Amino acid sequence: MQTAAGVVLAGGRSTRMGKPKAWLEWHGSTLLYRATAVLARTVGGPVVVVAAPGQELPPLPSGVTVVEDPVEGLGPMQGLAVGLAAVADRAEIAFVCSTDLPFLHPAFVRCVLRGLASGPDVLLPVARGFRQPLAAGYRTALAGLVADLLAEGDLRPGMLFKHCEVAQLSDEQLLADTAIARHDPMLESVVNVNTPEDYAAARDRLPPEIVVECFGALAKKGGHRPKGVRAATLGAAAASVGLALDRHVIAAVNGDQITRDELLPLVAGDIVSFLSADAGG
Repeated sequence: MQTAAGVVLAGGRSTRMGKPKAWLEWHGSTLLYRATAVLARTVGGPVVVVAAPGQELPPLPSGVTVVEDPVEGLGPMQGLAVGLAAVADRAEIAFVCSTDLPFLHPAFVRCVLRGLASGPDVLLPVARGFRQPLAAGYRTALAGLVADLLAEGDLRPGMLFKHCEVAQLSDEQLLADTAIARHDPMLESVVNVNTPEDYAAARDRLPPEIVVECFGALAKKGGHRPKGVRAATLGAAAASVGLALDRHVIAAVNGDQITRDELLPLVAGDIVSFLSADAGG
């Protein structure tokens, strides 16, 4: 697959939710932290956040960069142009999303990027009854076209779609992906939070089901037998088995991502292996 980037639109400074969406708390971090961290653990290229002019952002995962939208108030098309331009020299394709997708699953991102890699300019999910331009894949070379359309006063993503090749993914096509069907069967990757009620309902949901296993000195009497738990972050997964992610403990997520980031978001189906760093794990 072509190198893929991740672009997250920070969403401006609207306080309809009581505070900007980027700052809304999500299991010890923020919605923006979760969105960027999910993309960082999924795509093979850079992850950037597009912020409004002068917008203050919460802390972000290591390696995530911020680019500033030079013009405020032009909506997601302006953010799209800035974000695609920011990664165009490092990736040919990008998954672009809004901040407020608290259930975005890596399987959904991978499915979209695989479809985009096959040739179209835009891979547009049409999920849960709606087009999803802010949970979609775009070729980064579109940055110039988007900028030209903005200069002509076309502020809607639908105008972009009239000028390039767009492939769509229906619910049925998305669910034909076995990983999505297993871990996101309701296609909640595209569910956003637009009201305080939406946010409260999302925040009150049980964390995802994951599997935790311990190895070496951490296994204790139970050996390394896998244990099913609910945990939204790596720190919560460690706490569920009585561990702390200090210098003595390290985690491997799905066998490959080695980290101690307590705020790393976990998703349904993750397998977290804890190892003793002192033993060379």
